[in-house]
Amino acid sequence: MSDTPTLGYIGTGLMGAPMATRLIEAGHTVTVWNRTPAKAQPLVERGAALGDSPADVAAKSDIVFMCLTDTKAVLEAVFGENGVVHGARKGAILVDFSSIQPEATRDMAARLKAEAGMDWIDAPVSGGVPGAEAGTLAIMAGGNEDSFARVKPVVLQMASRFTLMGPVGAGQTTKLCNQVIVGCTMAVLAEAARLATNAGVDAARLPEALAGGFADSKPLQIFLPRMVNAQHEPPLGHVYTMLKDLDSVCDLARSCTSPVPFTAMAAEQFRLLTVRGGETADALEIFKLTAPTKL
Repeated sequence: MSDTPTLGYIGTGLMGAPMATRLIEAGHTVTVWNRTPAKAQPLVERGAALGDSPADVAAKSDIVFMCLTDTKAVLEAVFGENGVVHGARKGAILVDFSSIQPEATRDMAARLKAEAGMDWIDAPVSGGVPGAEAGTLAIMAGGNEDSFARVKPVVLQMASRFTLMGPVGAGQTTKLCNQVIVGCTMAVLAEAARLATNAGVDAARLPEALAGGFADSKPLQIFLPRMVNAQHEPPLGHVYTMLKDLDSVCDLARSCTSPVPFTAMAAEQFRLLTVRGGETADALEIFKLTAPTKL
């Protein structure tokens, strides 16, 4: 792989589009692909090439980045009829920003290495759309040290932190720990905001009042105002994604006998939100679940 690798980006949705935009603006040669081509068109207008398929992207790229919704989508993009495996360059690296189950990641990484000689770095992200746009994402990785070192300079053009947590799958496990904290925090912030509202306090002033204290945090400052002001466009993250991740936490916890009672309760709240608001509702609409209603 050269000092200026050619890049591919598969999956140009809420997170993928701003991340790929940063690569284009940094002057890289980038080939993009999305299942819905229209979502990739703004990147083409910025200077990216449009690939015909994941295989076509892989054939043109030293590093293939990928950001997809779930394990099924990743499996199809990598091993489907026109998947990455069919166009992979020898010595190329796949960096998967998707959040999927650790065991599925390990299985697919081993298969890709065996069938195409391509290394896999699992690299789920944290920081949401604002972090993707600003290049301030925190990215946790799993994979071998050599591949990590080779992709690190490029990844840091999309993130402020890129940490190798262990072998393949370790990045996904770390992301699940992240989602325990984020998902439960969303539920707790919604509860605190509703308590303030019902007790006659202006919940919108909580971030100001609690700033600098032990309750202060980025979620408090960013999430709570959006909750109480019903600011859900564009969504910071779909409820489908949060619920998928929390369910994966519960699956992992069962496999290693680790109790996750708060995560399980938060997951059920997001499941209820899915029923009431649909899979594409903003996860922060969890605040609406406790709004007074008339029977």
